[in-house]
Amino acid sequence: MFERFTKGARAVVTGAVAQAERTASPQVTDEHMLLALLDSEGTRSAFAFASLGILDQRASVEAGLADARRRGGMSSADAAALAEIGIDVGQIVSKVEEAHGPGAMGVGGTAKRGWTSHKKFAPEAKKALEQSLRVALGRGDKEITDGHILLALTARPGVVSDVLADHGGTYGAVERALFGAAG
Repeated sequence: MFERFTKGARAVVTGAVAQAERTASPQVTDEHMLLALLDSEGTRSAFAFASLGILDQRASVEAGLADARRRGGMSSADAAALAEIGIDVGQIVSKVEEAHGPGAMGVGGTAKRGWTSHKKFAPEAKKALEQSLRVALGRGDKEITDGHILLALTARPGVVSDVLADHGGTYGAVERALFGAAG
């Protein structure tokens, strides 16, 4: 599959690995891919982020991702669903942090020391990359671009797509920004 990746798409993957290393994360996640996409310049995804105003909201995007990490990776939709049945996730997180310290429920952790510095991709990150291939093939494209990776991140349910949607980055909006009204 990686032979189909353009230079820009490969840069997203290597940027995601760099993001994981910077945060001492044991795995490369879809969150790291989003942050690598936000760091890219002169690409289709950078244009889409700019046209949707997401670049101007980067701090808010990062705060949304951090908030989800604090909730143990639970999306805001999951927290809202639990609230409907009387479970206050914020209260649970506060009690856990009170007992075990700030960030106790956080996803990630420190990287394990070993013989290799090779970072493994988390299952959700692998699925997002697989989804980018499906997005490209569905559009009739022979190569996978950074734009296809961005669309894949918006198409997969979870924290990354929730945070993007909260900032105007739904699948439809991103698709229009990347490829125009005709999609």
